[in-house]
Amino acid sequence: MKSLKEKTYEIERAFLSPYACFSKNTAGRDKPEQPCAMRTEFQRDRDRIIYCKAFRRLKNKTQVFFSPEGDHYVTRLTHTLDVAQIARSIARALSLNEDLTEAIALGHDLGHTPFGHSGERILNKLSPTGFRHNEQSVRVVEALEKDGAGLNLTREVRDGILHHPKSGTPATLEGKCVSLADRIAYINHDLDDAIRAGILTLEDVPESITSVLGKTSRERINTAISSIYAYSYGKNQVGMDGAVESASEQLRSFMFGRVYLSESARGEEEKAERMLSALYGYFVKNCGELPQAFRNLIDGYGEERVVCDYLSSMTDRYAVYTFNKIFVPKGWSFIDETGG
Repeated sequence: MKSLKEKTYEIERAFLSPYACFSKNTAGRDKPEQPCAMRTEFQRDRDRIIYCKAFRRLKNKTQVFFSPEGDHYVTRLTHTLDVAQIARSIARALSLNEDLTEAIALGHDLGHTPFGHSGERILNKLSPTGFRHNEQSVRVVEALEKDGAGLNLTREVRDGILHHPKSGTPATLEGKCVSLADRIAYINHDLDDAIRAGILTLEDVPESITSVLGKTSRERINTAISSIYAYSYGKNQVGMDGAVESASEQLRSFMFGRVYLSESARGEEEKAERMLSALYGYFVKNCGELPQAFRNLIDGYGEERVVCDYLSSMTDRYAVYTFNKIFVPKGWSFIDETGG
């Protein structure tokens, strides 16, 4: 009887595009491991990411709005799930490897900071070597997870994680699916959140955008995926047609001007910068107070690099808690000595 993995290989050979990345042809892992009889290497990578600590912390990390009180705002975790869903839809439409696509999507933001891209910009200024969340995501899976042992993911998954930003050049079409899905996801659910928060109304979005992409999140996402399918099916590429790509870029620019870099967002970023700067300076001077798993990394990577690792791993609320514990005086509890 054939193993489940062999059956998966057969399905891939029968149904995937010749431009897909076949599981059997993976470039493998840096550290060889005993293969799994049931799962392909990309399926194993997906499972490792889902069960790692960095993935769990995404639920309490900012997407756009700092520590939102409402239950329905997007967090870094729900963003990640959105990206995985959209990326898989694109991969399925183009007959690409869904398992590889999903693994990349689930891991693409593991290295994101507290307070969203504001936190990323702040650590980039603080760190002597700079800080980029995509590079940190790779560092998480290679050097930080499992107390420094890393997850030992395949090269294809790590490449897709590293190159998921718009400026990246993924080596696989599956990685390109995730890169596009990331942009499709965040401009749409961030717009929904901005409307929910009362920062925008749908009528504020220019007609030149909504007439092409649609007025609802569902319409805009369907338009994007349909465009990618029509433009890319049967070809060694993943992209949108010109009109949809142009409208998507207009929406992205609109969101940067009205939401991401708005005065209200900048005000909160200033507060986050003061907080993270204080924590960075404190832990560089007091490395002995870092958790043991991070102290173990200092000899190999240096104090400043490891402090950035620690701060970037924090959730929004844990960063606030740690700042308060270190810098905010605790109130005194007075004893009533009068006997009253």
